[in-house]
Amino acid sequence: MKPLDLARLVISIVLCQSAGVIGSIFTARSVSTWYPTLRRPFFNPPSWVFGPVWITLYLLMGISLFLVWRKGVGTAQVRVAIVAFAVQLILNAAWSGAFFGLRSPLAGLIVILLLWVAISVTIVLFRQISALASLILIPYIAWVSFAAILNASIYALNR
Repeated sequence: MKPLDLARLVISIVLCQSAGVIGSIFTARSVSTWYPTLRRPFFNPPSWVFGPVWITLYLLMGISLFLVWRKGVGTAQVRVAIVAFAVQLILNAAWSGAFFGLRSPLAGLIVILLLWVAISVTIVLFRQISALASLILIPYIAWVSFAAILNASIYALNR
């Protein structure tokens, strides 16, 4: 791997993991106080599942971003795909702020639905540049789909 590619890979992974760190700031404030007071559906995973899943997903997201970024930002196609990726990454962090920070399952539901659309767009755009980059995002959209159902259930149970 060329030094420039290695730098891009590291930056991509650190950027994605940073979104997780930002989200965890909101989560940490409410996960042991407000969140346990909510009624949750029977399929709510144990709390310890979320950390390893998200760390893995952020790693995959970083690798996916790298695969597109290494094609160069000289084409409009790559630039548009990276902007779409940036939008979904911002929405990813915003979900924690909406759900946990605002303590609002409704705000979280709205953000996670927008996130799902943004991930879908990113997958389509990445597919045009790198099939592998788009495939690596499939576990991410699968988890966000599950999280959206979980979020909607929590909203419904606590209205």
